[in-house]
Amino acid sequence: MKLNIKNIAKMAGVAPSTVSKVMNNYSGVSEETKRRVLEVIKETEYYPAFTARTLATKKSKLIGLIYAGKINVDFTHPFFNEVVNAFKKTIGMLGYDIIMFSNESFEHDNGGYLARCRYYHVEGCVIISGDEIEEGIEELVKSGIPCVGIDIELSGPRASYVMTDNIGLATKVVQHLYSDGIRDIGFIGAMRESAVAKYRKLGFENTMRELGMQINENWIQYGDYFEESGYIAMKKILASKPYPKAIFAISDLMAFGALRAIEEKGLKVPQDIRIIGCDDIDACRFSSPRLSTVKQYKDKLGKLAANILNDLINGKSQIKPAFIDSELIIRES
Repeated sequence: MKLNIKNIAKMAGVAPSTVSKVMNNYSGVSEETKRRVLEVIKETEYYPAFTARTLATKKSKLIGLIYAGKINVDFTHPFFNEVVNAFKKTIGMLGYDIIMFSNESFEHDNGGYLARCRYYHVEGCVIISGDEIEEGIEELVKSGIPCVGIDIELSGPRASYVMTDNIGLATKVVQHLYSDGIRDIGFIGAMRESAVAKYRKLGFENTMRELGMQINENWIQYGDYFEESGYIAMKKILASKPYPKAIFAISDLMAFGALRAIEEKGLKVPQDIRIIGCDDIDACRFSSPRLSTVKQYKDKLGKLAANILNDLINGKSQIKPAFIDSELIIRES
């Protein structure tokens, strides 16, 4: 027999409303009654259907996870993996579960983000930065469903975002190289103008100009944050002389690709060309030479995003974006 709340109430000798109160940990039930109900639940291994519970409490305790954009990092980028893990742990401690929405299924009539959020009764969404952001993201953010972005700027009635101070991050790199007497600096950015790519390039160019250094357009190339694109970008920079004395790549993976291209050219790092990456992923400590980089506080980004989203769900609005500082980590490259 398939049990329901009425069966449990009858077995425990109480009203169905009392069983509901016990299961949702509401007050107004004596300890003896609570003990009796819980014993029946344990013996019968009864748990209410998720949909029924959601309708009864009007709370699903579900958070939607969206990797935004037609081109996105999904699970393959180590930086976002660590940020999402920190978010997942924190939001879990706040009592939520996570459901992931794929953007691959839009063409199969599976509905946009907003339609699916409503179907699953999600209480809020965390949106991870990507490129070529779909219109569905704006529709979702404008709908009033609480949303927090990670490395993506969101503007809506119940939306906010967290991001590293990317202008300040790039400024630290250029200032450090300038202080070491280096004036010829190249840059490997991202091919598309996401907020992260835009602000890191802006920080690089502004600081170069402020310090009176010339920006050589031949030394500026673009990739997609992954290693192979950094390799290709660096080969383009090395296609003609003179070579830069240093390269700032806006991701560690692209920096590894640049390192490979430099070594293939018969040049040495850091003797001929220095390299500084960005993110401080674990692999930086084990490369040869060990990669200098800018550390982003991935754990802090994830925890902040989770707490902001929880506040938005619980009625707070107009929460300002949070910008996190970074730290320059100088190793061997």
